Amino acid sequence: MNITKEQIDNLNAVVTVALTKEDYQDKVDTILKDYRKQANIPGFRKGQVPMGLIKKQYGKAVLVDEVNKLLQDNLNKYLTEEKLDVLGNPLPKQQDNFDWDTDELAFEFELGLAPEFEVPLKTKKAITQYKITADKKMVSEQIDRIQKQYGKLVSKDVVGKKDEVSGQFLNEEEEIDNKSLLEMDQLKSKKAIEALVGKKVGDTVALKTKGLLKEDHLLSSILGISKEKSEKLNIEVSFTITEINEREPAELNQELFDKLFGKDSITSEKELQARIKEDSEKQFEQQSDQKLLNDITEYFIENTKFELPAGFLTKWIQMTGEKPLSEEEASEEFQKSEKGLRYQLIEGKIIKDNDLQVQFDELKEFAKGFIKSQMAQFGQMDPKEEELDNIAARVLGNQDEVKRLSEQLMSQKLLNLYKEKGNLKTKEVTYENFVKEVYG
Repeated sequence: MNITKEQIDNLNAVVTVALTKEDYQDKVDTILKDYRKQANIPGFRKGQVPMGLIKKQYGKAVLVDEVNKLLQDNLNKYLTEEKLDVLGNPLPKQQDNFDWDTDELAFEFELGLAPEFEVPLKTKKAITQYKITADKKMVSEQIDRIQKQYGKLVSKDVVGKKDEVSGQFLNEEEEIDNKSLLEMDQLKSKKAIEALVGKKVGDTVALKTKGLLKEDHLLSSILGISKEKSEKLNIEVSFTITEINEREPAELNQELFDKLFGKDSITSEKELQARIKEDSEKQFEQQSDQKLLNDITEYFIENTKFELPAGFLTKWIQMTGEKPLSEEEASEEFQKSEKGLRYQLIEGKIIKDNDLQVQFDELKEFAKGFIKSQMAQFGQMDPKEEELDNIAARVLGNQDEVKRLSEQLMSQKLLNLYKEKGNLKTKEVTYENFVKEVYG
C-alpha cells in the first residue's frame, strides 16, 4: 500500500491510496473459504461447492468490502500521522469505468484543509465588561417581596387596592373557565382597579384582557390558556369573587432572618440589605459574563479573517446529508452554517494555543457546584459532601451530561482567559440600565 498527497492549494488536497493484491488478497481468500464451508447451493453437498462458483457469486462483494475497510482504516491513520487538520471527511473522487479486476487499485480522496490564522486575545477595540449593581430601590423591592412571601393572610369583607382576590374567570365564546388568584398590585388597568375596589365575595365584574396586567405574560396563567392565545387576546371576561385576603407583611425580625439564612447568620435589617445586595450581584454576574462571552465571540468572528474551502464544504454537505441536495441547496446550507464553523475553528485555535483542557477532577468539582446550586433552589442549603459525590457520580455516568458539563466548563475557562488577557473596559450599571442598554 502506498499513500501520497497532492497539495492543490492551501485549503485543498487530493490523497491517493494505491493498493496491490498483497494488501487484501489473503483476507479475501480466507473469507471466501469460510463462505464455502457454510454455503448451501442446490446440487452440491455443504462444504463441497467449487471455489470457482463461490468466487463468481461472492468474490466481487467480498473484495469491495475488504478494500473499503482497508481504505477507511489506513486513510484515517495517515491523516493522524501526518497531522492533517481536515474539515468534514475525505470525499472519494468519482472514477469512471473503475476496474476491480486489475492487480493494482488506486483511489483518490479530496480533502478540505483547515486554514492557518492567528487570534490575538488583546483586541484592538476594548470590549465592555458590565458590572451590574443592585441599587437601593431593587434591594428595597426584594425585601418587600420577602415580607409579602412570608407574611400571613387575613380574610377581608371588601376588596382593597393591595389585596389578593380569588375568583372564577369566564368567557364562553373563548372557552375560558378558570379559578385563579388575582393580586391587585399586579393590575395595570385603572378601570379594572376601580371595578374591583369595594366589591364583596359573590360579586361579578367585567374585565378587559388587553392591558389588564403590568406583566402581560401572567395573563395566560390566570385565565388558564396558552401563552400564544393570551398574546393576541382582546376580549371581556367576567370575574366572580370567591375570596378576599389581605397579606400582612412579615416583620423584619430574627425569626425571619433565621428562616431565610440560618440561625444568627443575619442579625439586623442592615445586614439583610447587604446580604440581598451581595446575592443579587452574584446572580447578575452570570448575565454579565454571558454578555461578555457573546460580545467577544462576535468580535472574533467579525475580525478574524481567513478563507474556507467553500467548494469542498459545499460538496461535502451535498454528499453527506440525510437526503440528497442540489448544488444550490448545499450552497445555501453552507452559507447558513459558515458563521458557526468559523467560530468552531477560532475557539479551537484559542483552546489549542493556550493549552486549555478539561480534567476529570475539575469536571467532577464543576458538576458538584452545579448540583449544589440546584439543591439550594429547593431549600437544601448545606448538603453533605458524600451526597454531592454520589449525585455527581450518577450525573457523570451519563455521556450526554458529561458533554454538556464539559462544554460549560470550557466556556468558563475561555471566559477566565479573556478576562485575564483581553482588552476589556468595565462599565458599572444598575440592572435596570443594563437591561435597557443591552436588550433595548
